[in-house]
Amino acid sequence: MLSAAAPGLSRLMLVRPGSPAPGADWAVAEAEIDDRESVAAIVRDFAPDCILHLAAQASVGASQAQAEATWRVNFDGTFALAAACARLAPRATFLFTSSGETYGASFRDGEASEGTPLRPQNAYARSKAAAEEMLRDVLGPENRLIVTRAFNHTGRGQDERFVLPAFAAQIARIERGAQPPVMMVGNLDAVRDFLDVRDVCAAYLALLARAPSLKMRSVFNVSSGTGWRIADLLTLLKAQAGAPFEIRPDEARLRPSDIPVAIGRSDLLREVAGWRPAHPIEETLRDILAHARQAAARV
Repeated sequence: MLSAAAPGLSRLMLVRPGSPAPGADWAVAEAEIDDRESVAAIVRDFAPDCILHLAAQASVGASQAQAEATWRVNFDGTFALAAACARLAPRATFLFTSSGETYGASFRDGEASEGTPLRPQNAYARSKAAAEEMLRDVLGPENRLIVTRAFNHTGRGQDERFVLPAFAAQIARIERGAQPPVMMVGNLDAVRDFLDVRDVCAAYLALLARAPSLKMRSVFNVSSGTGWRIADLLTLLKAQAGAPFEIRPDEARLRPSDIPVAIGRSDLLREVAGWRPAHPIEETLRDILAHARQAAARV
């Protein structure tokens, strides 16, 4: 997303060719994020004063099987956008959405704050950590950089590569008789810090609103500070199911480097931006399941 104060054109969304239109309030430009010439032309023509960089291959599981594509999007694409920003929008604020996954093995030492060492353990996390370091060098001295390390977040419309939508989609199919009454699951003992995607977006907007008062290079965790055992979240979803089902482990859903507990501290974000999560996990789960039921009904 790029924004500017140009007359009649205040917001532009950069999307992949053929993507659905985001809405009437948005101007749209199409390009692959790692196409340096196309990205540079868009930045030159629009002259943004703010860039919110959300594009990524965001699935940890997919990153293991598609490491090259993950690095091409997450690192090369970020480089292309940052280089264009430095040359053509040298005073723009650049908000980069990194990930709590970058802390990796450091979670074994406890909750992660912004000063916790980055010890990423998969291609997704390594590409994000590398992009963070690159941005500090490639962006210009007057480009304000805001790095957000968001922890697990979810909501309506998230696809089945992610754990809670995968549970909800299976429940919806079981209810309609489109799947046998068996829920396939990965590691249910893992403890993760979950947020509603609406709260994560609110954090990004709160930081952008305060950008002029931030340091030229800032990092913020976006996290709830609360750990949820995956099995307990599945129990909450199962209580809403309209049909009984068996729970069965699936080896394909297990990660070899899984961290038992991953929780983040967001004290800095709360202090600087006045941000607090507004959507409890129970509400988020209801929304995810309602969306899954609507999707199953359309099949």
